Amino acid sequence: MSRIDTVFAKLQQQKRKALIPFITAGDPSQQLTVPLMHALVQAGADVIELGVPFSDPMADGPTIQRASERALANGMSLRGVLGMVAEFRKQDTATPVVLMGYGNPIEAMGWETFAQRCAEVGVDGALTVDFPPEESHEAFEHLQRHNIAPIFLLAPTTNEARIAQVAKLARGYVYYVSLKGVTGAGNLDLSAIEQKMPQLRKHIKLPIGVGFGIRDAATAKAVSALCDGVVVGSRIVQEVEKSGAQDVAANVGKLVKELRQAIDQ
Repeated sequence: MSRIDTVFAKLQQQKRKALIPFITAGDPSQQLTVPLMHALVQAGADVIELGVPFSDPMADGPTIQRASERALANGMSLRGVLGMVAEFRKQDTATPVVLMGYGNPIEAMGWETFAQRCAEVGVDGALTVDFPPEESHEAFEHLQRHNIAPIFLLAPTTNEARIAQVAKLARGYVYYVSLKGVTGAGNLDLSAIEQKMPQLRKHIKLPIGVGFGIRDAATAKAVSALCDGVVVGSRIVQEVEKSGAQDVAANVGKLVKELRQAIDQ
């Protein structure tokens, strides 16, 4: 079993839900990313989504856009992100790491090289925001060959045929975008998530994580009751943005611990 499958199986046995925090690699600095990843795990993260910075992050709101800008200004690249995962794996061989980003940097590297490097450094999954399943066949083949889980987004507007198509291709877990909008938007509708879940579960046997718009412990707890995992990105990146270098790991760790405790209640 993959690291992702192992984690979700263990959580299911414990009747617990996954906490999946997101940070942008290279923000606030290249030197602090790996310590931040370890802080996330120590605070209770089950899976880490590590953002690959990109100049035009179309699915992301202002908070993560600024994080990408800072990371790129710090000299961050896809090769650098892969190097960070390799460094993280020197101490942590168990926590799944999913790279989340956009197609251009991977296309520039080449999917075959990307998948091979992911396997070498210990990446477990890849979520490419702007690669729909219809355009993912070559990518899927390379990722599958190297046992890297292709992870797909589904949205409130996704129809049943698309859900079924994603169910056939996806591995690891499926990421359900809880609202019509970009990351960090504040108009989360719990009843809409609840209404969508039966349609998703009809086709998807993998765990379903829900993200976008989860801004505090109370919301994380409420969302966790409806799915298998809670993805929190913008709120964590806000904490990175407002913290000084000396305090960022402690502040992010405190926030993630609060989210963990709320989800486990």
